Amino acid sequence: MQHVDYLLSGGMIVTMNGQFDLIPDGSVAILGTSIVAVGTKAAVEAEYTANEVIDCAGKFVLPGLVNAHTHVPMTLLRGLADDLRLDVWLLGYVMPAERAFVTPEFCRLGTSLACAEMIRSGITAFADMYYFEEEIAAAAAEAGMRGVLGQSILKFPSPDAETYEKSLARARQFIESWQDHPLITPAVAPHAPYSNTDEIMRECVDLAVETGAPLLIHLAETRLELENSLEAIGMSVIQHMQAIDLFRAKVLAAHCVHIDQADMHLLKQGDASVAHCPTSNLKLASGIAPVTQMLKSGLVVGIGTDGPASNNDLDMFEEIRLAAILAKTDANDPTALPARQALLMATRQGAEALFIGDKTGSLEAGKLADVLIMDGQTLHSLPHFSRDPNAVYSQIVYAGHSADVRHVFCNGKLLMRDRELLTIAEADLLQRANALAQEIDVFMKRREASLLSRLLAMGELERSESFEVQAKAAVSDSVNLDSLLRHPDVQVIKTVHYKQYDTYFEFPDSEEGRVRYREDALIGNKGEIQSVRARLTLTETDTERDFHSTIRLSRARFIADATQPLRFYREYFRPQRERELEKDRLRWHIHFRGVLFYINLDRVLDPALPGQYLEIKSRTWSASDAEYKADLIHEMLGILGILPSAMITEGYLEMQPAG
Repeated sequence: MQHVDYLLSGGMIVTMNGQFDLIPDGSVAILGTSIVAVGTKAAVEAEYTANEVIDCAGKFVLPGLVNAHTHVPMTLLRGLADDLRLDVWLLGYVMPAERAFVTPEFCRLGTSLACAEMIRSGITAFADMYYFEEEIAAAAAEAGMRGVLGQSILKFPSPDAETYEKSLARARQFIESWQDHPLITPAVAPHAPYSNTDEIMRECVDLAVETGAPLLIHLAETRLELENSLEAIGMSVIQHMQAIDLFRAKVLAAHCVHIDQADMHLLKQGDASVAHCPTSNLKLASGIAPVTQMLKSGLVVGIGTDGPASNNDLDMFEEIRLAAILAKTDANDPTALPARQALLMATRQGAEALFIGDKTGSLEAGKLADVLIMDGQTLHSLPHFSRDPNAVYSQIVYAGHSADVRHVFCNGKLLMRDRELLTIAEADLLQRANALAQEIDVFMKRREASLLSRLLAMGELERSESFEVQAKAAVSDSVNLDSLLRHPDVQVIKTVHYKQYDTYFEFPDSEEGRVRYREDALIGNKGEIQSVRARLTLTETDTERDFHSTIRLSRARFIADATQPLRFYREYFRPQRERELEKDRLRWHIHFRGVLFYINLDRVLDPALPGQYLEIKSRTWSASDAEYKADLIHEMLGILGILPSAMITEGYLEMQPAG
């Protein structure tokens, strides 16, 4: 008789092999890192003895689950911000926290915490993309888990790299350092098409092809991503990726919510696989991925939890069940995506999606010993019926819970025995995670303390500050601007015509100021819109100083190009009140005695104000400069013959009639 390390004896063996063999009262023999035999208890134990026999009577023995997409260090950001759209959640909350807190130590702690949670959920392999991926690899290997781990690449600065070139260099070093590890498969992970350029993506593909590493990426996660792609380049997200030769690499594409049959054909043609993340897609309202059609198209589809900050857990049993149920609802067909198929996506097909299907994903002799053993005699799983063999899959998928997992093996090593973790000091992790959470909480509370700090938290905004000296007057249609524009001390530099659409966000504390989102539509000679620019400004309601009684010095504490749509800022700031203003503006850029000024002739269209208004303004940077420019404005008003009685010190919003 041959001696092995373990015999898993007497359980229902759910092999998930190509024949979907089910072996009641079966056994699995494990020697070293591998499975050496799978069969009936009588047959296996007639040939093998073991150092340890684990009694699996009344239990299901099945392959370790494969989490096809996640960001494991984000366990430390779980619950940071919820019930938000993806862009607001990511850009407004998660990325600011990441910029402040993500370090190698953060990633190692978060990964260890995630590994503990995943092992308890029966997960033995996972695909990850994040920062400091070498720390994630080290923590996963220490926990004894299998990982396909991608070093993130972005076109803007990230916590572990100031430039994309440095990200690529980190990715290369990571791949070279971990390439031959028994548990870790290193990968390159360009975050998404919208967070990279085509040039960066091609460099990532070149690296992946050169090293043989997989390429992990988010694709077509939201409808907005698809719409932006169609508008910008006239192609779907998947068509765009095919055009830049992304699929030369071994691509694992996360989400793929907004794809059609043609996109599926391109993914299949490119031998790409898909990670389906149902909970995250629903929670962020990204949509329902067409999984049934993907499978019919022959695509390899795994199931992923996504990051624990957007799910908010790493429970694969919950994910498998939801994948099956959601597909039925989406297809209006209860036979769509049956339980066996759902479990397949989390085991053998999940391993294939991660490009490790030759090593794991099923219980077969020669495969690595990645195994979970779950209790089949719990209150919520009884009774059992044997009429239909597929009832076993239904019991696991529809009635099974992660808490039912009793023992977990990975690579032949026992990671959890009777719900006790053997490779991770759970209590210490929880204590350290709670301490870090308190620090993050303090940071987020400080950030919420003012409008300016909230604006600054969105690190993608290139911010400036501005002081302006300005005068405003109500003028008649017959105002003679030529008396100023043709004055010998005036040089007209440029004339432009705008339609301006302003949305003001107002808040309970008026002393903080208000945020203005402005769209400037440049109007051509024929009245056509030539271009549109959006700006974000934090203005103060109080005047810094007055000159000549009616010339004001005002301050804009924050000015930046608006990189997101109005809807984003509305959801991010959650103002107490919104007010809108539309105006038609003629603007002259002039030099008066060598000093730059802007002359605006405005008609306020909505809410309408009678007549038209003249503004003269100039940016300033010191008290003496402001006083000098105020004197020049006073002179220009004199040239125009504008009387003090026509001067207005209120803004257009304040000039609106009450009610």
